[in-house]
Amino acid sequence: MSENNQTPRRKGPPMGGGRFAPGEKPKNFKGTIRKLTGYIGIYKIPIIIVMVLAAVATVFSVAGPKIMAKATNALFDGLMRKIAGTGGIDFGYIGKILLFTLGLYIFSSVVSFLQGWIMAGISQKISFRMRKDISEKIGRMPMKYFESRTYGEVLSRITNDVDTLGMTLNQSITQIITSVATLIGILVMMLSISPLMTLISLVILPVSGALLSLVIKKSQKHFRTQQEYLGHINGQVEESYGGHTVIQAFNKEEETVDDFCRTNDILYKSAWKSQFLSGIMMPVMTFVGNMGYAGVAISGGMLAIKGVIGIGDIQAFIQYVKQFTQPIQQIAQVINQVQSMAAAAERVFEFLDEEEEEQEPSDPVQLDNVKGNVSFSHVSFGYVPDKIVIGDFSAEVSAGQKIAIVGPTGAGKTTMVKLLMRFYDVNSGTISLDSTDIRRIPRRKLRENFGMVLQDTWLFNGTIMENIRYGRLDATDEEVIAAAKAAHAHHFIKSLPNGYNMVLNEDASNVSQGQKQLLTIARAILADSKVMILDEATSSVDTRTESLIQDAMDRLMSGRTSFIIAHRLSTIRNADLILVMRDGDIVEQGAHDELLARNGFYAQLYNSQFESA
Repeated sequence: MSENNQTPRRKGPPMGGGRFAPGEKPKNFKGTIRKLTGYIGIYKIPIIIVMVLAAVATVFSVAGPKIMAKATNALFDGLMRKIAGTGGIDFGYIGKILLFTLGLYIFSSVVSFLQGWIMAGISQKISFRMRKDISEKIGRMPMKYFESRTYGEVLSRITNDVDTLGMTLNQSITQIITSVATLIGILVMMLSISPLMTLISLVILPVSGALLSLVIKKSQKHFRTQQEYLGHINGQVEESYGGHTVIQAFNKEEETVDDFCRTNDILYKSAWKSQFLSGIMMPVMTFVGNMGYAGVAISGGMLAIKGVIGIGDIQAFIQYVKQFTQPIQQIAQVINQVQSMAAAAERVFEFLDEEEEEQEPSDPVQLDNVKGNVSFSHVSFGYVPDKIVIGDFSAEVSAGQKIAIVGPTGAGKTTMVKLLMRFYDVNSGTISLDSTDIRRIPRRKLRENFGMVLQDTWLFNGTIMENIRYGRLDATDEEVIAAAKAAHAHHFIKSLPNGYNMVLNEDASNVSQGQKQLLTIARAILADSKVMILDEATSSVDTRTESLIQDAMDRLMSGRTSFIIAHRLSTIRNADLILVMRDGDIVEQGAHDELLARNGFYAQLYNSQFESA
């Protein structure tokens, strides 16, 4: 919009970078995990099933080496008997053990596949629900939130953060259960083979625990920064792409790249540190595990010589020792992933916990058959409480009147429209529709009675027919075409490839700015609302088209209340009432000829335009 008195966007390094200092930790890690646990609570039954299946698969997998040890012992004993000439190798017994072990591994694999399939479905359902909640939340949030943040920062919560959550949940829950069950199962098997060897191998645990604690402490802050600056990068890319033409026109390519590089450098450093700390665990834990493996090999050999355990038991124990560090490594990796998930979840829940607009007032009034009488009574408003923009605004508008609001930039014209639509609520005073305070009317019901055409056009990726029909979704093709004709858009639409079925790209750059404005006007005409608001609606069209639009809008607004904000005063000479604003207050009001005759502020504005022309 054209006014200067909008909510100031939050300032930081250029183009959205640098709101958070590098190294900032999650504000409430435990609280975020607790909130996330409650959020996924509706899936607790399938999650419990996944946990049981993961534990079962792990138990059968862990039992394999111990059973295989019997085959190794039977093979070794048979070989010794054959050498001594007292018997031979019982291949039948060994074959049964091998087949039984193979069956265990196959069953374990099937169960693992089943729990992975279930968990993938759960994680995607959680991601779907979270995106849906964010999307619905956006519709309930006040305008001031979006006017103080970049689009990329909000989009990052829907894309990057939710993706991080979904992937980590899919991996972490089953991985934690599998790793814990594996750790317990291996420990039980090791104790059943040799308590002494188990004690020697457990020396690695305090070392592993100390390393794990150190990595978690160091990596947590970097994961938080990484997630935050992903959002800033998104914001910069979105702004640079959307304003590419302006950047080139002002030769700001180098400055834009420098801004991006500064933010990207922080993201690079935080991502590098977090990934390095995550990856360093594997070689360190492998080294610790090898130290334990060497101790077990020496002690196992001594026990075998004494005949305390068999060769097969040593083989099984060595397998268990080699596997013992794997679940510890996996737990370390998962905990690092959980740090990233917690940072992402915290950002998502912060968004979901943001202040919402009151959708239903405590004493709602349902207006039927709205006529369009509007009253402003001693309205006072400021985007910031101590900085008042609208001082004491009062005006009476009768149904069907054409009201023009004029004044210099920053006078408060667009702000009045925002208050009328309840994008913001007044600090004091009242705005009434048909003698009813608009704060008592549910926002959705209130806005159903307004049609808007703004200076900043908005069209979405879709056909021209779909974009015009957005004003009234149940409109027929004939009604859409009729609205386009009334807005004088039909001729140029028919000249385009595929006509009404031409697809507008993401920012509608495949039509001109003036054509985009005509399409938004057609959309407002189709909506056929009781109150029309036009904020510099004809500022992007040529003089001839502007004249045609004025004629069409005059016919359309006959019998309907309309508010027109215009800087070109020649377009509002036939208004029923002109409200002249300066510094947030009405300084003059009346018809065009009447205001000119007074030779006051309006006359100065009007004459200055012709003098400058």
